[in-house]
Amino acid sequence: MKKAYHQNWLQILCCGVLILSAILLTSCESGTTTNNPSPATGNGGNGGKGCTKVGILLPETVSSVRWETKDHPLLVQAIKAAIPNVQIDYNNDAQGDSNLQLTQAQDDLAKGDCILVVGAHDGVAAADIVATARARNVPVIAYDRLIQSKDLNYYVSFDGIKVGQLQGQYIADHYQEYQKEGVVHITMISGSQTDTNALLFSMGAHSVLDPLFANGNLKNILETFTPNWDNNTAQAEMAAILADQQNNIQIAYVANDGMAQGTISALKAAHLNGKVLVTGQDATVAGIHSILTGEQNMTVYKPIAKEAQSVGDLVKALYNGSDIKALTHGVTTSTYDGGNIPSILDAPVAVDRNNIASTVIADNFISKNDVCTDIPPGTAGVC
Repeated sequence: MKKAYHQNWLQILCCGVLILSAILLTSCESGTTTNNPSPATGNGGNGGKGCTKVGILLPETVSSVRWETKDHPLLVQAIKAAIPNVQIDYNNDAQGDSNLQLTQAQDDLAKGDCILVVGAHDGVAAADIVATARARNVPVIAYDRLIQSKDLNYYVSFDGIKVGQLQGQYIADHYQEYQKEGVVHITMISGSQTDTNALLFSMGAHSVLDPLFANGNLKNILETFTPNWDNNTAQAEMAAILADQQNNIQIAYVANDGMAQGTISALKAAHLNGKVLVTGQDATVAGIHSILTGEQNMTVYKPIAKEAQSVGDLVKALYNGSDIKALTHGVTTSTYDGGNIPSILDAPVAVDRNNIASTVIADNFISKNDVCTDIPPGTAGVC
């Protein structure tokens, strides 16, 4: 089993290294904002100017509840505020099917949508969406997940490397609390390899953890990239790792809260829940509840309202024909095919028991009632 794990990691590393090497994320240019190498062809979309029909395509509803409970309503709200009497076509039922997501985009363009906001299932496959929209002079805003196309118009997300650094730093600051004897063993359950964000999160985490691997304080048993961010797959991966290592795992780097729930289920089956450091991301209700119960240690809060508002601001600028430099501040993100995409990257926040009340609760991102079921009053100053 160890050999199979090792081969799996090598295959993933070989496939991901080209993208990782190309996405040394942002560069700031003092004078002008880098735009597409050449203008889009056609005139149907008018580059978004005067556009009153906007298509929103999100990736799926399974891996994280955030897409429907947060992103959907917040994006609609921000775009309606940006464009008077806007018509919005919304899709989030591709469920991991890149071909279906392309078809949805084509349908939106056929309806006359003149700006597309795309949370891609597969950042490489979604280049076809960009090409199709470009032929109609319709700008594409990659939302939350980078689309690997030099012709992509704009990118709105969070600093993915910073997300991984926050997760890695929490482990670096706390791993010794889980050291019983000898080297501390860690496993890394990362996200979908088809999502550039998963590679960035991993890269950020490694930037903090690799020195600890090198000096022997931590031993990385396995890093696996989990297809489609599937929570059940993450549970099976964790169960297999525990069996292979005879439960000798002290740290579980897990890329998001959904997969952390699967990981915790595997730990419960081995009577290790609360005894292994578990990370997460997205500050979901389940994730925060697990932090309060002591089964998860931290999550990364990405203020989605701010991300959605950034899209609203960008859509408004396109509608008005305004310069977007004031929004991007010259920040660009590289694509593997040589693109430099004007970007708005908002800042993520690490959350643990000590700052739940002052972050996600204070921002009304989640409510006390959502997370305090079966939690003793007074826990973490929240319940």
